[in-house]
Amino acid sequence: MYLTENIFEGFAEDGNQVELYVPSPTRGISAEERKKYSKIKKEVRCGGRFIIHRFSLYGEKKNTLLRAIRYVLLEIMFFFRGLFKKCDLIFVQSTPPIQGMMAATLKKLKRVPFVYNLQDIFPDSLVNTGMTRENSFLWKIGRFVENYTYRGADKIVVISEDFKNNIMAKGVPEEKIAVIENWVDEQAVISVSRENNSLFDKYGLDRDKFYICYSGNIGFTQNMDMLLDTAKELMIYKDIGFVIIGDGAYKSRIEERVKAENISNVALLPFQPYENISEVFSLGDAGLIISKPGVGTNSVPSKTWSIMSAGRPVIASFDKGSELDRVITETGCGVCVPPDDIEKFKSAVLDFYESRDRLAEKGKRGRDYILKNLTREIGVRKWNLIISTVRK
Repeated sequence: MYLTENIFEGFAEDGNQVELYVPSPTRGISAEERKKYSKIKKEVRCGGRFIIHRFSLYGEKKNTLLRAIRYVLLEIMFFFRGLFKKCDLIFVQSTPPIQGMMAATLKKLKRVPFVYNLQDIFPDSLVNTGMTRENSFLWKIGRFVENYTYRGADKIVVISEDFKNNIMAKGVPEEKIAVIENWVDEQAVISVSRENNSLFDKYGLDRDKFYICYSGNIGFTQNMDMLLDTAKELMIYKDIGFVIIGDGAYKSRIEERVKAENISNVALLPFQPYENISEVFSLGDAGLIISKPGVGTNSVPSKTWSIMSAGRPVIASFDKGSELDRVITETGCGVCVPPDDIEKFKSAVLDFYESRDRLAEKGKRGRDYILKNLTREIGVRKWNLIISTVRK
């Protein structure tokens, strides 16, 4: 969410009038917070140049059908709000996937430019999670939506060179594509010492243990079963622990395995509020990125930048040759091992465990990379240049 806010605040700070239409938030917040937001229909920021309009819609469910219906209702509401709203440019992101198709249709009717922020490549992501396969009926629908969106967009902003190569292979002209990597709020995500990290006390974590920490979505793309298999094998090391923070469609399965198999070195914590983000990413001796094979061409986990901003080294079980692999290898801020290779993953954990005196330097390299390349100021400046170019 902070990326979207940063982008729109940046547009407003550059002199543009920005109006954002969103449903009341549902993901990663408590019922009490959701109730509070449901009463806030309009929020004005940046001296009146950035206005957020919120409307009611039922919360996001784990049930796939209910989630799909919610997406359709959401896009219908967006379409009619956009249709009758005067504007000079349409900006949407790629979640949900049909949002791009909605915006491309609006662009035709309103005859204004359309900028598409591609954060997730659909339907490739469904294939990688095993939810469908190439040439299936669902895949063909996804490719139609994808092609329609790409043709309609005046500019497609992707988050990595891998993304750029992916959509160029599908026929998108290179001149239509711009690469702007996601960034992190380097002032909000900083290193917090264990002595000052309240999460240790809140959840009864032993400050003397060595921890590998994963924070984020717990879904089908993340290879959580391999993580649990690794944790089981390392239970002989009494001072190694794994912490999983987050929620998602696969969390119940993880909870079942931890309980049924008595995997005692794994702690499962709920999503934490954004104000605790520094404590979340400072909790581990190392931060973890883990996925199934094939994800690297259509995913760059932004949580990587938060791990690095907090000054923690990265262990990535991720596609070799991907952009994430290149960043980690070139900066020396951690290690990337092939996904699904449990032996190399286990070896990486043990290597970090046995060389804890070298981890601070790896963490510093990651923080330095963020400050030089992936700050809010750098990212927003690139976005403002794109918008000013498209509007001409």
